[in-house]
Amino acid sequence: MNDAVLDQAKEVLKIEAHGILGLVERVGPEFVRAVNMILKAKGRVILTGMGKSGLIARKIAATLNSTGTPSLFLHPAEAIHGDLGMVTPDDIILAISNSGETPEINSILPILKTMGAAIISFTGAPDSPMAEHSDVVIDVGVEREACPLGLAPTASTTAALAMGDALAVVLIKMRKFGKEDFKRFHPGGSLGERLAVKVREIMLTGQSVPVVKAGTSLSDALKEMDEKRIGATLVEDRDGRLLGIITDGDLRRALLKKRDIHGLVVDEIMTPSPKTIDQDQSAAEALALMELYGITHLAIVDNSRRIIGIAHLHDILGREEFRLNGGFRRPSRIDR
Repeated sequence: MNDAVLDQAKEVLKIEAHGILGLVERVGPEFVRAVNMILKAKGRVILTGMGKSGLIARKIAATLNSTGTPSLFLHPAEAIHGDLGMVTPDDIILAISNSGETPEINSILPILKTMGAAIISFTGAPDSPMAEHSDVVIDVGVEREACPLGLAPTASTTAALAMGDALAVVLIKMRKFGKEDFKRFHPGGSLGERLAVKVREIMLTGQSVPVVKAGTSLSDALKEMDEKRIGATLVEDRDGRLLGIITDGDLRRALLKKRDIHGLVVDEIMTPSPKTIDQDQSAAEALALMELYGITHLAIVDNSRRIIGIAHLHDILGREEFRLNGGFRRPSRIDR
């Protein structure tokens, strides 16, 4: 019994190792093109994938972020319901699908292309529809999965992850990313230190806060959201007291109900009485509130509900550069 278990485990490891080694001979000009595209890009690398490939995409995004290449994960199913708004023409899309047939991905790639974003694909099917939509195709195919049924992604996801690591490591070298840079992105070695800071140290304040008055046209609110680039705007009364919030989700729901929403005013689609948090509470408490209510923004108000700031999930989990000698430094536009 024990021997059979060990033999099976060893066989899985051999299959996955063989899958990775099979990639070595296929790393060529397309990989170089992908590296150069990312190095020249003014925007971020936006990774997308469904299911197990989506989990691999998230891990690659995390590795890129921690090694000097700004990245985001875009869920392809959420993308067609409004999250495409996070993409700009300056961004690079990295799509992952072993079959290249994933419908959710293939439905958004043509749209992303018309937006001007360049597309790189990791796929085991270089002649697939996903590959046809891509500017650069990197073959991450494996001979077989380690799963005895040949169904569960195993060797294929390991291969995609390894190729992502190869991409990240090459970019580290090309960017001359050093130990001091790495330490800046890993303060104290844990997320715990980041979450221990107060909300006031991570919130957006002053002119950085997206806010419009009640009665403002939705068109003007959209301009405010686009300018402040955090996917939401607060709505206040004439005395600066918080009335509501409009998020990308509110816009999506409004579009589903009404074909033309540009004639509306913010009061008609905002979420009234949005969740708030005190500026002296911790970032960990802010994160817990966001997780509890499934939201990504928290308004910060004073005792009279006058707006003093807004916190976004990205500001809590890593968009800022943490400094051990006190607080966060908001990156300049050049940094971003």
